Amino acid sequence: MQSRREFLNGITAAGLLPASSRARRLNSMPIKAVVFDAFPILDARPVYSLGERLFPEKGTELANLWRARQFEYIWLRSLSGRYSDFLSVTADALVFAARALNLHLTARKRSLLMDAWLQLTCWPDAPAALQALRNSGLRIGFLSNMTAKMLEAGIRSCGLRDLFEQVLSTDRVRVYKPDPRAYHMAIDAFRLRRQEIAFAAFAGWDAAGAESFGYRTYWVNRQNQPAEELGVALRATGTTLTDLVAYLVEPRTAQ
Repeated sequence: MQSRREFLNGITAAGLLPASSRARRLNSMPIKAVVFDAFPILDARPVYSLGERLFPEKGTELANLWRARQFEYIWLRSLSGRYSDFLSVTADALVFAARALNLHLTARKRSLLMDAWLQLTCWPDAPAALQALRNSGLRIGFLSNMTAKMLEAGIRSCGLRDLFEQVLSTDRVRVYKPDPRAYHMAIDAFRLRRQEIAFAAFAGWDAAGAESFGYRTYWVNRQNQPAEELGVALRATGTTLTDLVAYLVEPRTAQ
């Protein structure tokens, strides 16, 4: 695993080191802030587990279709110029998925499933990892497609309020990642250059989008998914936030 010094100096896999002296200089800038997609921190699995309890033997199928349609809808709305926020899109995707599977989605079941998005807890490794990053002097923020309401609810439920300097929902700019305007929000909020910002992604497509935008990107691949074929080489990946901390923060010298 690479050290933080290697990361900060932009030394990546063979063939990825920038060729020009200007590019080398930009990539040698120290990382000053880490921005996170919501899902490396907030654990959405209980939402989909609830689906199995409400629709026995159909929950997994519902979860898969709901999740797929959720993201298809945000991209389709972006392409068509008909923006709707992430919580609304999530509700629409649930209705479609239930209808497609011939499930009787009562008002109560719909409410239970949607309310679960406002009751997310964090992955077990998240609080200690975020504190370690803050203790190292790094600034921390969210940069997510989720609404501010969803992010704030997650921060409260996880007890993370004092750790985040910025809570950025792409709802502010009415576009979704991987639109470059969405990623640019962190540059504006932190008032840093993109080379001074690390981005922690949950999904492979988001990691590719952030890397393409110019962030020092780390893919927190909790689900052990294969890399997306989007023509972007990812510089670093792990499966937990503990891996991210080890990558960004130099280990202490043994006493």
